[in-house]
Amino acid sequence: MPETQIPVACVQTRAYDRAHFDAHWPHVRTSLEAAAHGGAKLVVLGEGSVPGYVLGDEPVAERELATAAHEIAHVARTHACTIVYGGAKIVDGRAFNAAIVVGPSGDELGFAAKQFLWHFDRRWFAPGATLDPIDTPVGKLGLLVCADGRIPTIAATLVDRGAQLLVMPTAWVTSGRDPLALENIQADLMANVRARENGVPFIVANRCGVEQQSVAYCGKSAIIDAAGDFIARAGERDEEIVAGTVTLAAASARVRVMPIAAPQRAAPVTTRARARIAFAFARESEVAGFARLAAQADADVLVTYAKSAAHSQSTLPLAHVAIGASDANDVTNDAANLRYARVAARTLCDSRALVLARLGDVDLFFCDAAGDPAWTLRFARTRAAELRAFVLVFDAEHARAFAVDPDGVVVAGTYDEYRLATFVYDRARTSATMVAPRTDVLEGLRFAESVRAKRTTMFA
Repeated sequence: MPETQIPVACVQTRAYDRAHFDAHWPHVRTSLEAAAHGGAKLVVLGEGSVPGYVLGDEPVAERELATAAHEIAHVARTHACTIVYGGAKIVDGRAFNAAIVVGPSGDELGFAAKQFLWHFDRRWFAPGATLDPIDTPVGKLGLLVCADGRIPTIAATLVDRGAQLLVMPTAWVTSGRDPLALENIQADLMANVRARENGVPFIVANRCGVEQQSVAYCGKSAIIDAAGDFIARAGERDEEIVAGTVTLAAASARVRVMPIAAPQRAAPVTTRARARIAFAFARESEVAGFARLAAQADADVLVTYAKSAAHSQSTLPLAHVAIGASDANDVTNDAANLRYARVAARTLCDSRALVLARLGDVDLFFCDAAGDPAWTLRFARTRAAELRAFVLVFDAEHARAFAVDPDGVVVAGTYDEYRLATFVYDRARTSATMVAPRTDVLEGLRFAESVRAKRTTMFA
């Protein structure tokens, strides 16, 4: 399969208040020129670079948009490069939070509007409703904007439709919980998983600093290869141009796992609201002993993983779910009153595979490990966080099992002689799908599915 080497660069700029755009834009333009002069054939600027991310009460001035577009076009022509920048885009009186592509000719080649609007995005922007790559001299680009990267089916659909490279202007924010380590789950976890699960490079440009004294950015602009590894990554606090070379394979249809769908029920399914779940690797002869230990630990349910998954439920002091290694997937509501899906290893690695089950009210996934332990952990944490679900992983090869909560945090796990661990399944947590004000993950998943299914035209 023929491959193409593309030199790329991310321009990480310091945040500025929208009111100061005119004063700061010349510096941003100079940084853009420096990246292009350095030889990058694709240069990416962060979300809301024009005229700012937090727009406030004043309407977007089309003069600002036109001035910036004109100067970006000049840079693209002068250095024969393709530029993707984040900016407001006005179409038929509607404003979109867009990733805009300018080609080496200086012409706009297309744009993608942010679908999964985050928090106060909704004050100013309409959601985008297209999922198609854009042809450019550096290949077919799949464009996302910031929180779009949290919805697994957006990137997956772009790649399924031919994108050779994912590109995302972003405004990754941080809570400042630890000023010495500015956290963001996309920057620290999901971006690498997006590249690996889709098999294409991922280029992300962010900002650093603070906007309007109330929005802090974590930096960490990144160039990630198709295996999910960093080629280059910026720091957290300073302006920086990060550069590297990515390899683009020829576009091809990606084989994906058939999504697991929760079966339709004639009547609503009653599931536990809360349960302490114990889990262990166990031979059939050990199940009763582990059940007694689990009951002693005040567990309500014991989940065991073994080659033989048979045991009489009636002889145990608590509900028992027995699973074994399998290449098949299954959704069950069993005697433990848990609405769970049994997930094969390759399914855990597919970004679209668990979405329909989650939209069908499954919020607990029992998974086989997906090869390398480090990547299994990343996939499990990403699936739990993006779906707001609990994920329990059994890694038989490395004799390790662990549970991840809806925030993507590992909350319990076995190791060495510690063979039985417990965690609390709480349906209230999986029902808490609002990850920011007016920002519901399940609504984002549903909307992305509707766009994918209908191939909606944005301006229809």
